[in-house]
Amino acid sequence: MARAMSSATRNNMRNAVGAFLHLHLHLHPTPTPHFHYSSFHSHNPSFLSLSPQQQQQQLTTPHLCASFSSTPLRFFTTTFSDNLPGETSDEGASTDGWEEEDTADPKIGDGGDGGGVALQNVPWGERAHSIAKEVLTQFTEDLELYAFKTTPRGYVYVRLDKITNEYGCPSMEELERYNQEYKKRLDEVRALGEIPDDLGIEISSPGAERILKVPDDLSRFKDMPMRVCYTENIEADCPEEDGVFLLDSIDKDSEICVWKLANVKENRDPLKKGRPLNRKQKDWRLKLPFNMHRMVTLYLG
Repeated sequence: MARAMSSATRNNMRNAVGAFLHLHLHLHPTPTPHFHYSSFHSHNPSFLSLSPQQQQQQLTTPHLCASFSSTPLRFFTTTFSDNLPGETSDEGASTDGWEEEDTADPKIGDGGDGGGVALQNVPWGERAHSIAKEVLTQFTEDLELYAFKTTPRGYVYVRLDKITNEYGCPSMEELERYNQEYKKRLDEVRALGEIPDDLGIEISSPGAERILKVPDDLSRFKDMPMRVCYTENIEADCPEEDGVFLLDSIDKDSEICVWKLANVKENRDPLKKGRPLNRKQKDWRLKLPFNMHRMVTLYLG
């Protein structure tokens, strides 16, 4: 049987919406923040170590996360769970038994911030992926599989995207329910010997810095500032530029995006504190062919 665990500490969070209260249920730092806005106490060692009064205080304190952060749901099979209390890494540091996330630059289809599916030649990966898609049919049509990744060490990362949510953030209840249903189906298949016994699973929402596909994802986030890395020439050695823009329009026939400056601090004159963009800046437009976009992400200023 698998059991739930809290996630690691999410350090260096950047608040894209405003002030928020964050639930401290974490064990060690990991680099990628995710979306959601609820709490998760089940089987959390740090929570269970508190006095009854402290536990009650945490349970009754309202937790608001109006920014790009969350607590992914993780569960381990018995094999991993038995090793959790005293597991030690190769460097001698104590860990919680969870695999460190890949720190490579994200790219389209990497199974992480770039979305898509990355099985990494794991023999049981396709079966685990098919089950993840099968479980999703039990939910509303606006909930989609944003990214899926398996690793040779036996870890599965599932990221769910809620299309109707402004930031693509499923509710905590949806994440928990998916976690339960996915665990149930994996247990059934594991009993048949189709997948390993010792899998570690993380269920979360897309990362705050997920890569947006051009042009497919742009209209969905057209009212939000985006950081656009681009080049003005298709030559490989052409230097890249970047800026914070709002989408003005998309011409699919000519395959061109038209961008305008976003009214953010980065685009304002530092000598004129508090003043909005001037007329020239508001009228400025960047016409950029689809193939000259190098990377587009949501702006986290």
